[in-house]
Amino acid sequence: MSAVVTGLGIVAPNGVGVDEYWRNTLAGVSGIGPISRFDGSAYPTSLAGEVTGFEPLAHLPRRLVVQTDRWTQFALVAAETALSDASALPLDETGLGEYDMAVVTASSSGGNEFGQGELGRLWRLGPDHVTTFQSIAWFYAATTGQLSIRHGMRGPCGVVVSEQAGGLDAIGQALRVIRDGTKLALTGGTEAPLSPYALVCLQTSKLLSTATDPTRAYVPFDIDAAGFVPGEGGAILVVEDEDSARARPGVFLYGRVVGYAATFDPPPGSGRPPALRRAAELALARAGCEPGDIDVVFADAAGVPEADRAEAEAIAGLFGEHGVPVTAPKTMTGRLFAGGGSLDAATALLALRDGVIPPTAGVDPAAAYRLDLVVGTPREAPLRTALVLARGFGGFNSALVLQAM
Repeated sequence: MSAVVTGLGIVAPNGVGVDEYWRNTLAGVSGIGPISRFDGSAYPTSLAGEVTGFEPLAHLPRRLVVQTDRWTQFALVAAETALSDASALPLDETGLGEYDMAVVTASSSGGNEFGQGELGRLWRLGPDHVTTFQSIAWFYAATTGQLSIRHGMRGPCGVVVSEQAGGLDAIGQALRVIRDGTKLALTGGTEAPLSPYALVCLQTSKLLSTATDPTRAYVPFDIDAAGFVPGEGGAILVVEDEDSARARPGVFLYGRVVGYAATFDPPPGSGRPPALRRAAELALARAGCEPGDIDVVFADAAGVPEADRAEAEAIAGLFGEHGVPVTAPKTMTGRLFAGGGSLDAATALLALRDGVIPPTAGVDPAAAYRLDLVVGTPREAPLRTALVLARGFGGFNSALVLQAM
C-alpha cells in the first residue's frame, strides 16, 4: 500500500500559504528579526522567526479562537489550507467515512502563551477569572483534538512529543495508519513558543543564539555558529492511501512517503556514537533505497558546533565527502520545534515538484564539515528522492524519505 501527500498547508515566518512561503524561500527572504510580540529587551535572545500579520479571526470562528492557543490556531488554518489543496473539501463529498480519516500531530511545548495568560489572571484576579479552556488549550493533544472535532475525523488519532524531531515522527505515524487501512490522515506539526514564559523555558537549554544581527544569528555549519534562533509556525500535510486519493477528481500528488525511522542517542559520556546516521540508514532501507538514490538532504542544522559536527559526520559517513547536496532552508525561519520537521518535509516535496533545491541563507560553510551545502541561490537539479533529517532535544533522531511521483 502506497502513501502519498496530496495537500500542504504552511504557516511560516517567511510566508503564510504554500505559494508565498515557497516564493520567499527560493528568493532567500528571511523571516528572522527582532522579537515584536512582547518586550524582549530583558532576554539574552532578542531575535526570532515570527509569523507576522497572522489574524486568527480572519480564518476561524471567535468561539474557537478563545478556546485555543496560537499554536493550535496555526494548525487549524494550515489544515484547512492543506485539505483544500488536496481537493478534499467539503469532506462529506469525498466519500470518506469519519473512521477512514485520522489526525496525528506533533507538539513540543504546548500552549504556553494561553497558559501564561491564564496563570496571570489567577495571580492578579483569583481563580474565578481562569477560564475552563485552560484545562485543554495548553495540553499537547489539543491540536489533534481540535482538528479531529472540526473535521469529524474519528479514525486513529494521536500526538507525538519529541521536540524538533516530532514533525517527522508524526508523518511516520501517519504512514503507519495509512498502511493499516486508514484512507486519509492530517499530519505534521506547528509551534508558537514566542511568549515570555516559553522563551524563559527555552533558554534553559543554553542552545539559543544571543547574536543581534538577523542575517548571522543562525548559521549552521559555519565557523561562527553559536546557537539557533527560535521560530514559530509549521506545516500540516494531507497523507492518503494512493488508490483512494487517485479516485478523487482534481487531486495533485506531491510525492510518496516511502521510508521513515527513528532512533535515540545513547547517554552522554557512554562513548557510543550518536544515532542520527542509524536513523537515516534505517529509513533508506525501509524505502528500498541506497545512499546513491538520494538527490538532496534537508539537514536538521542545529546551529550548535558540536551538533553540526555530529550531523556532518553522519551525512559524510553515509554519502561520502561532498557526496550529496545538503540544504537547511530553516535558516530563514529559525527552528520551529514541533513545526520544523513537517515544514522541512513540505519544503522537500516542493523541491521535488519543481526540481530545485532551496538555499541555506546567510551561511559561509566551514570546509571541515565536508558538506556540499547549497548556499546563496537555489540550485536546479533533477530530483527524484529526498532525505529529511531532524533531531529533538534530549536525543531524538528521525529520518524521512520522500519520493517524487
